[in-house]
Amino acid sequence: MNNSTLQKVSAASLLVALGIIYGDIGTSPLYVMKAIVGDRPISQLLVYGGISCIFWTLTFQTTFKYIFLTLSADNHGEGGVFSLYALVKRFGKGKLVIPTILGATTLLADGIITPPISVASAVEGLQAIVPNLPTIPIVIAILSGLFFFQRFGTQKVGTFFGPAMVVWFLMLFVLGFAQILHHPEILKALNPMYAYELLVEYPKGFWLLGAVFLCTTGAEALYSDLGHCGKKNIRITWVFVKAALLVNYLGQAAWLMTQSDPMLRGRNPFYTIMPEWFLLSGVIIATLAAIIASQALISGSYTLINEAMSLNFWPRVALRNPTDLQGQIYIPSVNTILWMGCVLMVLYFKTSAHMEAAYGFSITIAMLMTSVLLAYYLLFIKKVKAIWVTLILLVFSVIEVSFFIANIVKIKERWMFLFFELFIFLVMYVWYYSRKINNRFLKFTNLTEHVPLLKTLSEDDSIPKYSTHLIYLSKADKNYEIEEKILKSIFSKKPKRADVYWFLHINRTNEPFTLNYQVIELLDDKVIKIVMNVGFRVQPKVELYFKKIVQDLVNNRELNLHIRPDGSSKYNAEPDYKFIILEKFLSVENEFTVKDGLLMHAYYFIKRLSLSDAKAFGLDKSDVAIEKLPIVYQPITKLTLERKLI
Repeated sequence: MNNSTLQKVSAASLLVALGIIYGDIGTSPLYVMKAIVGDRPISQLLVYGGISCIFWTLTFQTTFKYIFLTLSADNHGEGGVFSLYALVKRFGKGKLVIPTILGATTLLADGIITPPISVASAVEGLQAIVPNLPTIPIVIAILSGLFFFQRFGTQKVGTFFGPAMVVWFLMLFVLGFAQILHHPEILKALNPMYAYELLVEYPKGFWLLGAVFLCTTGAEALYSDLGHCGKKNIRITWVFVKAALLVNYLGQAAWLMTQSDPMLRGRNPFYTIMPEWFLLSGVIIATLAAIIASQALISGSYTLINEAMSLNFWPRVALRNPTDLQGQIYIPSVNTILWMGCVLMVLYFKTSAHMEAAYGFSITIAMLMTSVLLAYYLLFIKKVKAIWVTLILLVFSVIEVSFFIANIVKIKERWMFLFFELFIFLVMYVWYYSRKINNRFLKFTNLTEHVPLLKTLSEDDSIPKYSTHLIYLSKADKNYEIEEKILKSIFSKKPKRADVYWFLHINRTNEPFTLNYQVIELLDDKVIKIVMNVGFRVQPKVELYFKKIVQDLVNNRELNLHIRPDGSSKYNAEPDYKFIILEKFLSVENEFTVKDGLLMHAYYFIKRLSLSDAKAFGLDKSDVAIEKLPIVYQPITKLTLERKLI
């Protein structure tokens, strides 16, 4: 489904939006009211105030900030923190790197707790049917099955997601509406005064914001999934989704107000508003919705890491495309990390009630970082007046900082999470800034000045031919420039003679799905530079692209390649291609400061663990040669070496 299709509104597109976008925020009624009420005595102030806080949080945070404002910040139809960063990075002069890394880190980290809390909350409904049923094995089995099937793709089951979520939201609406009829006075809870009174007058009422925040945690994931459905479809379906959520929350609150206090201890109002005859069906539907919510977050994590790699925030890892569907990817290493994290979460917290205490802390940070990037977007791209941008940023900062403070108490519940988040942050930080240092030491030269020597080498029969087509991957983004190290590779020691010298530059664009190329002929049929423009969501397959370009040039009878030998023979019909990859390593001649030493050694350690350049660029069939280059970033300046006389 391409971006022009995504912008169209149809019954099918609305169904897709319901199936993909709202899994996380749509399953929040499973645990939000339960988290707000907890073991506290039921009172009108608690229940009405909780509902009022939920309503205004969904209105300000989800509807106004994300549905209305943030969805407008689309990058050619794509959303998420990296898409937003790609739009505004040129205005930030490096100041937006840390907010982007923090936003991505926290969003990825909460992808480990959302599947367990959603699935556990749903499965625990079975305890109302079978008391003391051990739910932990069931939750782990469901999550393990979900992660196992990622390798086969979700295209087929994805068609089931939309109708299943329609059933889920209709169930939420009907169950809630039936309870509102018993206590219609609950509608008064939408008055913002009840929210104010809860936060100010209720004992420790402000800290209840940590539980209230659970109702909007899926808003950030909603923005990240923008590219799957388009903003029009999301905005239209949100009307239905918000109505279903609010009616269900109101229904749970209405039920709480009509029951005697002793009956409520430790019970989840989401399940208690269900008729007994419907309970098993309700649990099954809730479990399916939780699985769909988990799937959306898992797919979102793959997309996030894929974008991070393209924007140089993450080391290269193996990617697979399990289906022909555009944008559907599978990353085995991320899948394993998420699965292990989810299982450990279930084993550590055991129940959804304990997970609620740890949930939401990271997303408040992600939302704050999105607000920072959004301010740049409104100011520099949308050209909104600074006074209005400041006012918008102030409003959301007050809301999100309040949620953040209320969630700070959860740190002690999620201390183990901090290690995971720190790991992700450090990997992104080290990879981004080390590559910046690497790029500072790249030296470029004018390729046209060396063309005569390349021509002479190519025609020098006294030197054995190294390859018919010699291809180098270049970082030089200017058409007539090349790295000095590439020229040294060609000319030094044993010169590499070839019929055609190709220099291939991969230009990562700020648009998500760009895929085109330019051909610059520096010497007729001899020295050719190709610039491949590849979108940040496209997985580069350099060998495939290069061979297609050469075939196009041959078919179009350009550059006279069609009348010259390509290296094939009666023994081998394949053209003679040789790709050269120059790999750097730290020379022992470096003398680093402590910070730079840690940064660069960490970078090369991560690089050894990551995917090789050959595999990362899709060079898995042609002849590839790896050349090692020692890199001296900070040469030793003081060398004391004395000659000892015999």
